[in-house]
Amino acid sequence: MARVKGGKISAKRRRNVLKQVKGYRFARSKKERAAKEAIVHAGKYAFAHRRDKKNDFRRLWSVRINAALGENLSYSKFIGTLNKKGIKVNRKMLAELAVNNPESFSRLVKQVS
Repeated sequence: MARVKGGKISAKRRRNVLKQVKGYRFARSKKERAAKEAIVHAGKYAFAHRRDKKNDFRRLWSVRINAALGENLSYSKFIGTLNKKGIKVNRKMLAELAVNNPESFSRLVKQVS
């Protein structure tokens, strides 16, 4: 049986790995072994940070709602009263209203209090 060297495929694999780590620093962008390890770590961080991003935005929304409420009502009482009255508006939409449509948000606040 003839010997198969596979140089073409190895070079293609190496080229694809190095293409993924373009812009990385030092050995990670030049050497295949370091590049593969960098890709694995980057994937783990990307997965974890997609989860963190959701928490960060939820925190941002609550801060925006609380700032829009001002002195007259606290965030927790506002959300609690919304739930008791059965008004189904999520925090993302409330924050969006508070920032872009303050008059609509104030009407909602008057409805709650």
